[in-house]
Amino acid sequence: MAASSHRIMLGPLVAAIDQGTSSTRFLVFNSKTAELLSHHQVEIKQSFPKEGWVEEDPKEILQSVYECMERTCEKLTQLNIDITNIKAIGVTNQRETTLVWDKETGEPLYNAIGEVRFCFRHCLCTIYFILAQISHWLPVQCFCSVWLDLRTQSTVERLINKTPGRNKNHLKHKTGLPISTYFSAVKLRWLMDNVAEVHEAIVSHRAMFGTVDSWLIWCLTGGKSGGVHCTDVTNASRTMLFNIHTMDWDPELFVNLMNECLISKQCLGDQSAALVGQMCFQDGQAKNTYGTGCFLLRNTGAKPVMSDHGLLTTVAYKLGRDKPACYALEGSVAIAGAVVRWLQDNLGIISSSEELEKLAASVCTSYGCYFVPAFSGLYAPYWEPSARGIICGLTQFTNKSHLAFAALEAVCFQTREILDAMNQDSGIPLTQLQVDGGMTSNRLLMQLQADILCIPVVKPSMPETTALGAAMAAGAAEGVSVWSLNPEDLTEVTSEKFEPQINPEESEYRYARWKKAVQKSMNWETTEPVFNGNGETSIFSSVPLGFYIMGSMLMLIGARYIAGQCLLNC
Repeated sequence: MAASSHRIMLGPLVAAIDQGTSSTRFLVFNSKTAELLSHHQVEIKQSFPKEGWVEEDPKEILQSVYECMERTCEKLTQLNIDITNIKAIGVTNQRETTLVWDKETGEPLYNAIGEVRFCFRHCLCTIYFILAQISHWLPVQCFCSVWLDLRTQSTVERLINKTPGRNKNHLKHKTGLPISTYFSAVKLRWLMDNVAEVHEAIVSHRAMFGTVDSWLIWCLTGGKSGGVHCTDVTNASRTMLFNIHTMDWDPELFVNLMNECLISKQCLGDQSAALVGQMCFQDGQAKNTYGTGCFLLRNTGAKPVMSDHGLLTTVAYKLGRDKPACYALEGSVAIAGAVVRWLQDNLGIISSSEELEKLAASVCTSYGCYFVPAFSGLYAPYWEPSARGIICGLTQFTNKSHLAFAALEAVCFQTREILDAMNQDSGIPLTQLQVDGGMTSNRLLMQLQADILCIPVVKPSMPETTALGAAMAAGAAEGVSVWSLNPEDLTEVTSEKFEPQINPEESEYRYARWKKAVQKSMNWETTEPVFNGNGETSIFSSVPLGFYIMGSMLMLIGARYIAGQCLLNC
C-alpha cells in the first residue's frame, strides 16, 4: 500500500501515555477503528531506601515518557504513518503514587512515594534477623526488597485517633474512602512532616502536589515556564481530599498547596481508564483487571453508592465539562498475579506463568486444598490487616499440581467475594464480567472464574484496554472531538466469552469451603507493630513470634551452657 493512501485511510490518530508502577508505555490508536498502530515500553526502576519503603524517581518517570514517545513516533514513521495526524494524547497512571515538586525550579522535592508492596522473601529475612540478634554468627544485613509500607502507618493511626469513635470511615461520606495508608493525602502528610525541603517549599508557596498524571502534564505543558497544574476527577477522588458529591476539593480536607490544582478532562486513573476502554458506560456493567492484584469496578451511574460491604466508592469518569460524573463501586484484591511469582520465586514449583496453567490443567482440581494468599492481610471486602496467608486441606495425596490449581482458584474466589459485595450494595446481580490484564492470557483461570461466578466472563481480543480508555477520553475531549463515545458509534471490539461449565451447587460448595479457609487466616497477627528507638519494627511485634523467639533464645543459651559444662568436665 502506498504511503499516501495509507495515511488517508487512517484518519485522525489518538495517543495514550500509560504510566504504571513498573513501566511506561506510549501507544497510538486509530480513532475510527480503535486499532493499535504502534507502541513502545520502558521499564521503571523502584528503590527501597528502607525496609518497607517504595519509591520511584520522578525524573526517571518523565524521561521514560519522552523515550517512549520518541521511539513510538520513529516506528510510525517507518510504517509510513504521518505522526502529525496525532490529534490528542491521553494520560492514564498509577493512581495513588504521590509527588511534590518546586514550581520555580521544576525539581522534585522528594522521590515519588509508591503503592504498598509485599516482599515474598520477608519470612527468610525475619529468620535471618532473629539469628543475627541472638548470636554474632551472621552479619546483620537485610536482603529483602519490600514488606509492608510502614512509613505512613503512624500517620493513619494518629488521624483515626482524632476522629469521633476512632472511626476509620469518618471521611467516607465525603470521599468514599476509609482513612488508609493507601491514599495520597496520608503520604502528603508524611512528606510535610518528615522532609524539610517539602515543608520549606510549602511555607514559601513554591510546592506543587499531585499524582503521577499531574507531574507529567505539568512537565509536558511547559513545566516552570507555564506548565498546567491539573488532574482529573478519577485521580482526585483517590487523594482523600476530594468531595465526590460536589466534584471539587473539600474545604475541610484541603491543604494550601492544592489551591492551584485544576480539574482536567483528558486523563484517567488506570482503573477508570480500563472501565472506559471496556466500554462499561451503562449502570451495572463491571470489569475486573487481573494484574499483580485485582481491581474490580462496577458502574453505578450518576449517583454514588455507599458500600455497606467493605467496598470503595469512587468516581468512574467525567467525560466532558458539561457531562455528569459517573460513579463506581471498587473492590481490590491485594494478591493475584503476585501469587504466581510466589510459587515461582519462593517455592520453585514453576519456572513461568505459562507453566502454572499447564501444571494446574494436568489435574483440574485442587483435591480439597485451599490457598488464601493473605500475605499482607486481606483487602476488600474484609480490610483485615491481621490476616496472613494459609494453605489448608492438605492430605498425603496433595501435590504441586493441586497447589497450582488452588492458587488459580484463590484469585477467582477473591473476585467472587468482591462481586458478591457489589451485588449486595447495588441490589442487582451482575449478568457478565468483562476482564482484562496480564493474567487473562491464562485460559484455565478465565474458565475457573466463570465457573466460580456462575456467570459468563468476557475477554476482549485487544488487551490494551487501559491505554485505549485514555485515548478514547482524550479523543472525545472538547476541542478535539475525533472520537465519538455515543454507543451507536463505538467500534465493536471482538471478544471471547467463557461460559460456566459446572453446576451451581458444586460452585457454591467450593466457595463455602474457601470462606471457611478465609476465616482460618484471620487474626493471625494479634498486636500492632512495635517500634524500637530507630523507628524500625521490632521482631517481638507479634506475640506468637515473640514467644517463639524467647523460647529459642532460652534453648540456645541452655545448649551453650551444657556444651560449656561438658568441655569443663572433659
